[in-house]
Amino acid sequence: MKKSDIPNVISIIRIVMVIPIAFCLWNQNFLTALLLFLVGGLSDGLDGFLARRYHWQTALGVILDPMGDKLMMLAAYLLLGWHNLLPWWLVVLVISRDLIIVLGSLLYRKFVGEAKLKPLFISKLNTTVQIILVLLVMLSQVIEIHLLIIDGFIWLVAVTTLLSGYAYINEWGRRAWRILKEKKVY
Repeated sequence: MKKSDIPNVISIIRIVMVIPIAFCLWNQNFLTALLLFLVGGLSDGLDGFLARRYHWQTALGVILDPMGDKLMMLAAYLLLGWHNLLPWWLVVLVISRDLIIVLGSLLYRKFVGEAKLKPLFISKLNTTVQIILVLLVMLSQVIEIHLLIIDGFIWLVAVTTLLSGYAYINEWGRRAWRILKEKKVY
């Protein structure tokens, strides 16, 4: 193994960590799930830092990193919804946004070309508040947290999810239209 493989190994470990996180959430072992989720979140920052700092970005890492993030969030949102700790409408909204983005990128790639789009600020903000909400909900099962704080983050996640989804659709739609117009294919 080369040093440049470290970010990908970290991403693979994060993907594997989804299993114990989901197991702990399923069994309502919220403290362990919280700690594992926190380690997973920190590992996301670490692999990204190492890849950028030392120029260890790879095509595999471009796939593994977001896959680890999405699998961890999917498991957390689904299981917290299952235990009625998050409203189902929010779980559906968060998952639908991700599915629309994945489907949009596949369609873009098929009909327009390679979808090279850096994460938008609103998307980074959305991911951050989604993570904070998951951590708060798990923490609320361990210690007392005022319900207004969690409710506030539920609405913040809802708003940033909608804005982020709209921003991606708008950005990709404008790019696709411009490229297809230049090719005169519409």
